[in-house]
Amino acid sequence: MQAKLLLEDGTLFTGRSFGAEGETTGEVVFNTGITGYQEVLSDPSYCGQIVTMTYPLIGNYGINRDDFESVRPFINGFVVRRHEPVPSNWRAQYTIDELLREYGIIGISDIDTRMLTRRIRHQGTMRGILSTAALSPEELMERLQATSSSVDQVSQTSTRHIYSSPGAKERIVLIDYGAKSGIMRELTQRGCDVVVVPQDTTAEQIRRLHPDGIQLSNGPGDPKDVMAAAGVIAELLGEYPIFGICLGHQLFALACGADTEKLKFGHRGGNHPVKDLSTGRCYITSQNHGYTVKEESIQGTDLEVTHINNNDKTIEGLKHSKYPAFSVQYHPEAAPGPFDNSYLFDRFLDMIREHKQQNPKKTRQAEMMAAVKGAR
Repeated sequence: MQAKLLLEDGTLFTGRSFGAEGETTGEVVFNTGITGYQEVLSDPSYCGQIVTMTYPLIGNYGINRDDFESVRPFINGFVVRRHEPVPSNWRAQYTIDELLREYGIIGISDIDTRMLTRRIRHQGTMRGILSTAALSPEELMERLQATSSSVDQVSQTSTRHIYSSPGAKERIVLIDYGAKSGIMRELTQRGCDVVVVPQDTTAEQIRRLHPDGIQLSNGPGDPKDVMAAAGVIAELLGEYPIFGICLGHQLFALACGADTEKLKFGHRGGNHPVKDLSTGRCYITSQNHGYTVKEESIQGTDLEVTHINNNDKTIEGLKHSKYPAFSVQYHPEAAPGPFDNSYLFDRFLDMIREHKQQNPKKTRQAEMMAAVKGAR
């Protein structure tokens, strides 16, 4: 079956359909990863977007249950140069076509993804419409213009209920703005007692969980669409050690008085070079974001820049000069991508232990004992 992708600037791509049939709209973005398409499909940060893979062959190793980064895909559409319908891998349990059909996601193949990527890089990220219906370009444009971008993406991807992964060590409250499973995996591998809470959880509700530290997750969309979350972070700042990732990094910056802005075409892939300003070392990172912290907005705040992107010099890391809190724009949990930066989770736990030594009365055990005495 034929499928069409029309960009808002009028550029039309005609190819073959795979996955579900129908029609969808969304922000058209590209990912430069060579592998990891299953993790890309299941990354909640892609909610509301039509994702283009720049690597030409997708689907060759199939889909398996172990590599998901969330319980289901959240993307609106999938664009590839060549779709491989018959995977060749001992771990494959079903095909990418079957996955997309199961969740009603439209895919298009056999188009010039190099041309599409170049257009996005030159013109900037654009909205598009992907359809398997026999519609003219004019009809597709009318339908595209009749739709609007969703501003409620975080609530679509965040958990609606509190749940936990018990552990014997530090209790970490993970605020889920659309968290990847890799974050939970890194914390639980270190023995942490992880409690995951919805994105609209209040500061007082978090305090009642007696955390040792707070993890701010990744997530989709514009951070300014969830300014209430930045307000909660501002309330908790200084009380508990905080570590922000991706959207969590942007919300941490907003909570400290900085500002964010949209990038021309974003950073999405597993090979982005980031420089640690304290050591001069360059790390290869996994990234997926369309917004960044404005460098000039850092002035006058208590934030310090710790990492920069070696390609475009945008801010990739921040720390608070007074409180135990830091953040990175990239994904230290990788998946897909290199695991060079998993040490940041160890740094977070070291920060928690140092904070507990300096503030012994504020440890979780002391708080729980005080609560028990108060109840008596």
